[in-house]
Amino acid sequence: MSATQVSEQRPERPEEIRAVPVRRPGRWIASAIVLVIAASIVRSIIVNPRFEWHVVGQYLFDSRILNGVVKTIELTVIAMAVGIILGVVLAVMRLSPNPLVSSFSWLYIWFFRGTPLLVQLLFWGFIAALFPNISLGVPFGGPSIINVSANSLIPPFVAAILGLGLNEGAYMAEIVRAGIISVDEGQTEAASSLGMSRLQTLRLIVVPQAMRVIIPPTGNETISMLKNTSLVIVLGSVFDLLFATQQIYAANYQTIPLLIVASIWYLAMTSVLYVGQYFVERRFGRGFSRAERVGMRARWLGSGRK
Repeated sequence: MSATQVSEQRPERPEEIRAVPVRRPGRWIASAIVLVIAASIVRSIIVNPRFEWHVVGQYLFDSRILNGVVKTIELTVIAMAVGIILGVVLAVMRLSPNPLVSSFSWLYIWFFRGTPLLVQLLFWGFIAALFPNISLGVPFGGPSIINVSANSLIPPFVAAILGLGLNEGAYMAEIVRAGIISVDEGQTEAASSLGMSRLQTLRLIVVPQAMRVIIPPTGNETISMLKNTSLVIVLGSVFDLLFATQQIYAANYQTIPLLIVASIWYLAMTSVLYVGQYFVERRFGRGFSRAERVGMRARWLGSGRK
């Protein structure tokens, strides 16, 4: 066979595939519409003199506003601490084999999740109308050891802490319970076979493994709590950020600029918490696949309250 015949029998090299991007004019049109709308909104905010940005700058770092920011952070920290501790206790009670204990926890969660937070805060603010004096002693008509006026025992700040913390405890209970039941039952059975008590199993085996499910949505609840502190304005005399803002615009009638000041501070504080939540999610999301992390993030965000 000649060299010419061999070359004729060789298969020809296929042509290179040219990747032609798919044209999507809809995306460009949608992007153009979004840019036009965004530019219009930004221009309106900047040009509109009724926003009075010079007033916003004047009060942004006012001492009364800064004191309100500190009080808001204080309310958030204390109420979340109460909610987390109460949530852990309620979650353990909810999973208790004792039907009475489990039912009490279920009723608590049902009540505090089923009634608005604003209504609960108002009840605590007007607690003296129901119980003028709070006494501690022998129940069912026995002698009282301590008898205190409700108004002196539960001032507005304490009422705010109770309203926010007790409500948060119901939501944290469900988060903690979800984390506990996410741990494989074989872990509990193995601990039981080693002679460990139920509390030892929870403390040493179950809870450490459940933390990666519990902690990320707790960050989401903290962000919600920071915003919910604005509701304590209905109690009066709780000098949080919104109350301080209201006190100022009640005197100078600059309502819109002062509300913008409050919004800027709330956005700043929640942005810091968002950054912290991102790192917490990344830290406790280790060991999950990408699809599992996406699903977990959707559940964490879905558990938040507006």
